[in-house]
Amino acid sequence: MKNTLDPLEPKADKATVRRHNLSLVLRAVHDEGEATRAAVAARVGLTRAAVSSLVEQLLASGFLTERGKTFSGQAGRPGTALRVARTGPAGLGVEINIDYVSVCVVDLAGTDRVRLTEHLDNRGVPAADVLGRAARIAARTLESAAEQELCPAGARLALPGLVSGGTVRQAPNLGWNRVAAEGLFGQALCALRPGRPALPVGSDNEANAAALAELWFGGLERVRSFLYLSGEIGVGGALVVDGELMRGAHGFAGEIGHVVADAEGPECRCGSRGCLEQYAGQAALLRGAGIDESAGLPGVAELEARARAGDGRAVAALERAGRMLGQVVSGAVNLLDPDAVVLGGIYRPLMPWLGPAADRELSRRVVSGLWAAGSGRLRASSSSGDAARGAAALVVREVVADPAGYAERAEGWSGTAHAGRT
Repeated sequence: MKNTLDPLEPKADKATVRRHNLSLVLRAVHDEGEATRAAVAARVGLTRAAVSSLVEQLLASGFLTERGKTFSGQAGRPGTALRVARTGPAGLGVEINIDYVSVCVVDLAGTDRVRLTEHLDNRGVPAADVLGRAARIAARTLESAAEQELCPAGARLALPGLVSGGTVRQAPNLGWNRVAAEGLFGQALCALRPGRPALPVGSDNEANAAALAELWFGGLERVRSFLYLSGEIGVGGALVVDGELMRGAHGFAGEIGHVVADAEGPECRCGSRGCLEQYAGQAALLRGAGIDESAGLPGVAELEARARAGDGRAVAALERAGRMLGQVVSGAVNLLDPDAVVLGGIYRPLMPWLGPAADRELSRRVVSGLWAAGSGRLRASSSSGDAARGAAALVVREVVADPAGYAERAEGWSGTAHAGRT
């Protein structure tokens, strides 16, 4: 019989505890935006002396900066204000979508410091070529970041479709099946930057990354449970519950674009019929308004302009898509009970015409009675969040969770000493 007193894991040694406490202090400053040593000590539950020692290490390693004096209104000497550094560690986010690639670098505070976007038709293009294009854009972005003394700790891809274990299992609108996206992108980026260290590459679904950007940067601080819909050529979805992304048993949660709205409807690229994106995806919207469905984002801008001018066909297409969105989303709301539904991607600028129809359907179909038309629970996404920024912020949060680990890796890359080593 197992001795229940046996430890479940090795006892933490002094270096491990310090490593953990470095993260506690850095996270406290990161989350507050600005804080004194005393405020950090009160938040993390460590002594001021311990916090001061940890802060000095983080300052020396380039994770924090300090400036001026702050007065708390309480007795005692004023403290210097600590902030996360605007140079040094950063994150690289790469969003690959059907008709564009967007790459950005964010600093430790989550500020979008460098961004390059290219409008490219990636449909029917071999996956290796698409990922090579993205790597070339990323390489140029990294050069611009270096000019600002930013050093990304890794890259995170935001990809459409089912993404798991570094592989795109299926992305119907791109025509990808079992594409080893992380490996292909990483190899292409290394080839473009000879003699430089390889960046660790991760990946996620683009709607997941956009939902996290909305959570972290979109002004939804009081709404920590919401359903996010990303309108592009396809329709992606992501669910955030109590501030945590819900991925499902296999990491594939959120594929709301392939929820069937009409079993007898048009055939979808996924092989089913009548999926939501056949009614509310970008191609369906443009086609319904009499605009070339392959026009991409310029076509969306034309659709918005026509709707704003009162063009009957454009307004009718948007209202029809809004009704279908409301019908499908109401089922998700009844099942999941989020506080809000956030429409992002191309839906954001089209919200004045999509929103009312979707809102009416939610009011009519959600059983809780909390979704009356005009309740504000259905809302457009913020302009501050998108999939590329969310992906980059995932890298930053990994650095904040283990600053000592980042410092050790950086030392190995550069051969220089880092005070962050434990």
